[in-house]
Amino acid sequence: MTRVLLTTTSFQDTPGVHHDLLAKAGYEITRERGPLPEARMLELAGTFDAFLCGDDAITRAVITKALPRLRAISKYGIGLDKIDVQAATDLRVPVFYTPGVNHVTVAEHTMALLLATVRHLVVEANHVAQGRWTRLTGSEIDGKTIGIAGLGRIGKEVALRAKAFGMTVLGFDTYWDADFAKLHGVERVEAFDELLRRSNVISLHTNLTPQTRHLINAGNIGLLRAGAIILNCARGELVELPALVSALKEKGRLYYAADVLDQEPPPADYPILGLPNVILTPHIGSRTSESVQRQATCAVENLTRFLSGKAPIAQANKF
Repeated sequence: MTRVLLTTTSFQDTPGVHHDLLAKAGYEITRERGPLPEARMLELAGTFDAFLCGDDAITRAVITKALPRLRAISKYGIGLDKIDVQAATDLRVPVFYTPGVNHVTVAEHTMALLLATVRHLVVEANHVAQGRWTRLTGSEIDGKTIGIAGLGRIGKEVALRAKAFGMTVLGFDTYWDADFAKLHGVERVEAFDELLRRSNVISLHTNLTPQTRHLINAGNIGLLRAGAIILNCARGELVELPALVSALKEKGRLYYAADVLDQEPPPADYPILGLPNVILTPHIGSRTSESVQRQATCAVENLTRFLSGKAPIAQANKF
């Protein structure tokens, strides 16, 4: 029987048609609570025909140990930075993913983080829950400037919502959709440093690559305006942590609202936990019942189609 390792907790914890679809395939399913580190993946590798994974560490060593039995890797989601796609390509293991399934969901979460930050919603809700009627003064986003780094599917959805709130939208991206920008009044900014200088809000929506790792760092974080907000619903590693911590500890200098960290879940001593100008959510940006079912269904269909000899919906590597 075909054995599949299922690690994504969103898939497992959310009811929906994806469970029926996977059960119908007739595979033997082993469930783990991911994301799994490389050490655990190495323990498991070698006894499965496929991985149905989230953000587990699927390294060259894991893929090598998984062979010759491993036939496919089906990623639940769009981020492939935790999978060594080059190693999979070299070793002729197909990697499937699910583009176009969560852009609205993540964009909505991004705007929720922004509104929560400018209106102190988390702090104020906690005040009232604790019996305190403490009224803080917030800010409007109408008329403010948001700089979007990465104007792909998610970045575009954020731009549409920001425009609806009356914001000026700047965009920074190597691959520029001129038609979209013209239609929706998004100004292209050629240099990332300029985006930092001109924006009240920076929203990160780029892939994590060697070029974008620490996109915001000690060398450029000082370019941000006093009171600027960084929104990060992409990858924690896009921001250099020591530089972020230093800037956050300067009173009134910076606010950070993120759904992702460079360590997930974070250790108890993670340096930005509990800071008053920080809002963190536990990587739930794409975790709605609608989005989970879209992603999970696509991930299962990719896998079942391939294992039955049909073309998958979306493959990340080519041989």
